[in-house]
Amino acid sequence: MAQTHIAPRQSLLKLAGLPYFLIAFIARLPFAMMVVGVLTVVVAARGSISLGGLTSASVGLGTACFGPFLGAAADRFGQRVVLLTLAIANGTMLVLFTATVYSSAADALVLLTAVGIGATAPQVAPMSRSRLVTMIADRMPPAQRAGTLSGTMAYESAADETVFVFGPFLVGVLASAIAPWAPLVGAAALTVLFVGAFALHPSGRHVSLDRDASGRAPSAVADLFRPQLLVVVLGILGVGLFFGAMLTALTSFMADRGAPEQAGLLYGVMGVGSALLALGVAWLPPSFSLRARWLVFSGILLAGSLLLGFVDSAAMMMLALAIMGVGIGPTLVTQYSFGAARSPLGRSATVMTMLGSGVIVGQSIGAAVTGAIAESVGTAPALVLPVVAASIAFAAGVVNWSLSRTRPRRRRVAA
Repeated sequence: MAQTHIAPRQSLLKLAGLPYFLIAFIARLPFAMMVVGVLTVVVAARGSISLGGLTSASVGLGTACFGPFLGAAADRFGQRVVLLTLAIANGTMLVLFTATVYSSAADALVLLTAVGIGATAPQVAPMSRSRLVTMIADRMPPAQRAGTLSGTMAYESAADETVFVFGPFLVGVLASAIAPWAPLVGAAALTVLFVGAFALHPSGRHVSLDRDASGRAPSAVADLFRPQLLVVVLGILGVGLFFGAMLTALTSFMADRGAPEQAGLLYGVMGVGSALLALGVAWLPPSFSLRARWLVFSGILLAGSLLLGFVDSAAMMMLALAIMGVGIGPTLVTQYSFGAARSPLGRSATVMTMLGSGVIVGQSIGAAVTGAIAESVGTAPALVLPVVAASIAFAAGVVNWSLSRTRPRRRRVAA
């Protein structure tokens, strides 16, 4: 009986242990440093902004293409062996890429090694979500699972956003204080040390009770392509598109005002608010259902993005970003919660890497398309792209509302 009085998050903290959360947080940093670090070193060493942007996109391409397969391998063989292999491979690729950029190698080889960085990216965030979801599903009382899942997805999303704000900042510090190559070498060291520690943490041995002795899942691969799950992937792709389009359009907006370097500071207004609101999702009442949260918060994101058509000053842009921050964080948390709840039995890591790859693909496409439009047509048309992205996230929420009327077969974590 005493266990029912323990707060859900305290229960999960006891299951995983405080060192787990500290290691998992730091292990995310290299991934957040990679894209900006690649852009920085290519522009510095090769003097080409266009090559830098293309190289950054290549990192995202590698992650998007291989991420879900790495998740499937982790589900099949366990996270420990997969993550240890990736920690060594990714650390090696980061150093190899740095050496290639400063050599006389052709640009094509630079792009190829950038794809290798993305392909070997350890995917710590999705793997962490998968571990915690497995703990919740297999080791917690049923009455605590729904509340604990919501709080866990809130924490994980806030941790991601914090890291993706701090990662580029760390890149800037290392590049300015040491050299443009320093961020990637630092990321390589962090990858080997902390991703290795994350792999070796005792939780890395935990395998879902849904898997049999040979590691096979009771669910079919086809279950990954059910409409109830694909709509979540589409929705999170919209969020990724928004991230990429918004930052690029904001940079163009501030460049028109002679202060492109301040784009990151304004973007932080949305990022900080988004992270705080993401954490706040854990305290929302159960009566506020997941499908309703998706519609409400993606609706706020869409409403805030519509203000972009009327901004004419940095102050108005900050207001629009603050409103969008209220919507973006909770929307992301809700989508990950749906992904966890709808994961086919024994395929949690696969689903989480699918969602993580959706964000990355969206960011890459959003940044590339918005950058091209801003450069060729201007800032005003570029500011339309975040509206399109927010509309996709909202439309997916509408479809999800309909699909949620019929309960699909799902794992034991309540949605």
